[in-house]
Amino acid sequence: MQPIPQAESRIAMWGPPGSGKTTFLAALNIALARRRDDWTIVGNDDASTSALLKMTSELADSRRFPHATTGLERLNWTLLGSVEERTGRPWRRRVVRHPVRIGLELLDPPGESFSDTRADRRDRTELIDDLAACRGLIFLFDPVREFEDGDAFQYLHGALVQLAHRMDEAGRFTDGLLPHHIAVCVTKFDEIRTLETARRMGLVTVDPGDPLGLPRVDDEDALDFLQVLGGISSSGNAELVVPTLRKYFREDRVRYFVTSAIGFHLGGEHGAFDADDFQNLVPTEGGGPSRIRGNLHPVNVVEPLLWLAQRIAAERPT
Repeated sequence: MQPIPQAESRIAMWGPPGSGKTTFLAALNIALARRRDDWTIVGNDDASTSALLKMTSELADSRRFPHATTGLERLNWTLLGSVEERTGRPWRRRVVRHPVRIGLELLDPPGESFSDTRADRRDRTELIDDLAACRGLIFLFDPVREFEDGDAFQYLHGALVQLAHRMDEAGRFTDGLLPHHIAVCVTKFDEIRTLETARRMGLVTVDPGDPLGLPRVDDEDALDFLQVLGGISSSGNAELVVPTLRKYFREDRVRYFVTSAIGFHLGGEHGAFDADDFQNLVPTEGGGPSRIRGNLHPVNVVEPLLWLAQRIAAERPT
């Protein structure tokens, strides 16, 4: 077994098949373009740059979702921007902005790669090594898939058991906790059932400064939302997702987000959110695949990455 490379400022993503990993990253470029700050994304090689262009174009221009992954896919991008640091003594604090480069890797294997029942495990070692070499992780929890298939715990637990073993071999699991920061994203907030659940819980808010009036769930409420959504799991195992995260990560290195890659349909007289007509993903006549109805306004897609970037930048490599 080769030693784990020194952890770099890289972020890796994983989740069950169909949870929207590739769509999340395709929407990232659109979400960055809508922001008024200095964050942007570039490809690290020709293949990754080409994929970034293609994925963004398919989603924004053609309004089509990226194709599902059939083999281990690796995309290498860099998130460029700056973070604030407060320096000086308490009575003479000043804010300094530092440029930050965060490597962003999409590790998008077929979902069965972490399954104990998978016969072909050729990609598993490479996949775990990549997770081990990263300092930030993103796990996608798809409430729609969980209602139908109920396998989020399987893919979370399977990866963490193998990752902990790998880190222990390298002597980096000495306190029984992984050193990574992890953003846990509840996806598909734009789906009717997901949004209505948040409404029933009283968690839906609107930023007073948002002219579009897009609904959101505050990050501080995202954990409660995830725990309630775990109760709809068809297997009943989703209630184990949060306890598993607490078992493997330090509490201050886990944060929860509620996201939507495609966002809500905007209409009405002022082109803003309409509670009576908000679905941006609608069925196709004749029973074909669902289609994206209008322009994309991703919800909370950039924020998990910026939180990870800020946490990684604030500490020395481990």
